[in-house]
Amino acid sequence: MTAQILHSGFDGLRFTVQSEITPELRKELALAKAQAKEFGHDIELRFGGVLLSVTQHGGRTFNTHTGELGAVWMFQDPEDRIPNNPGITVDFRALGLATGGLDYAEQHFREVMAAMAIPYGEHQLRVSRVDFAVDILAPWFEPERIALVAPPGTKVIEYTGVDETVTQATGGRVTGLRAGNIDNRQLAIYDKRGEVIQKAKDGWLAIWNAELAACGQDPLDLSDRLTSQVWRFELRLGRDQLRGRFKMHTWEDVRERLGDAYYNNLERLRYCVPTNDSNRARWPAHELWRLVEDTIMQDLSVHCIGVQPSDVIFANRTAKMRELDQQLLGLFVTRAAISDVPPDEFYDFMDQHIEALRRNSEEHPKTLEERLQKAGGKYRWT
Repeated sequence: MTAQILHSGFDGLRFTVQSEITPELRKELALAKAQAKEFGHDIELRFGGVLLSVTQHGGRTFNTHTGELGAVWMFQDPEDRIPNNPGITVDFRALGLATGGLDYAEQHFREVMAAMAIPYGEHQLRVSRVDFAVDILAPWFEPERIALVAPPGTKVIEYTGVDETVTQATGGRVTGLRAGNIDNRQLAIYDKRGEVIQKAKDGWLAIWNAELAACGQDPLDLSDRLTSQVWRFELRLGRDQLRGRFKMHTWEDVRERLGDAYYNNLERLRYCVPTNDSNRARWPAHELWRLVEDTIMQDLSVHCIGVQPSDVIFANRTAKMRELDQQLLGLFVTRAAISDVPPDEFYDFMDQHIEALRRNSEEHPKTLEERLQKAGGKYRWT
């Protein structure tokens, strides 16, 4: 059965910044938000050369955006902060990511932060979500819940509408599946054609038709589902994967290690062809899933180092422990030598000397907890 990839690329990207807006910007945002509430629509605010659309939403935040190709910018009110929340959240728009990619997103971020004179350092950045999507023209396909192979305990939802409502009835055409948790990893397979029609997202139709034109093919006629059905396979990674497992925080981290994170998760969430084999892990990958895997691996190959941060941390930690053990052994040999301990009594000497070391530790002016904390502070493994 034929299938054709019409688009692949980033569909979501979210960064937070542990910083605050300036008093001048806060004043302008507060005024614009008040006007948005009064008139019932977004208010345009030009600040530092950047045009912001300020909404009336957000209790203790100022919610703004920089257009369909920009990002949603959420600023905490410095005078009414939510404790422990980041001061700034930047959620990049899908069409901007689709047409400009990671380079465009970072450039937009840097330019807006500079224009608004918001102070920040790279150590204050936190990436909290990345979505990567592959759009496939495959009118014959319809997702089946049983075909999703996920880690034990993963929640799987089947839905029939673009708003991802859980299916309550049988007999309707399945328009999507979603498995996993967005804070960790999530796979969504859904009817992108239906979303484009219902939500008037014609930008995606332009992207698909551009790919078809490049291949010498006619544009899609969305009125004919049997020839224009486009399915989106979207793999989303949240903070538990990005920051917890793969130690990504900054733009540089994302560029270096995002591919490794996606390769790892492609092995954990899969869409397969069900067989009689009771071991679902042995089910063969569906032909569309093979397309998705190949596309993601090719597109993100430039964002790989081939080694997980946890592997590097383990190797460094093991090497340091081996080095310290060698030093301990050398000290024991030296101590035994100046105590005239013969070779055949060396190991007994080591065992007996442990008690002397314990007494010295108990007599130390600082507590063991303080000393362990100080020693541990010299080595940062994360």
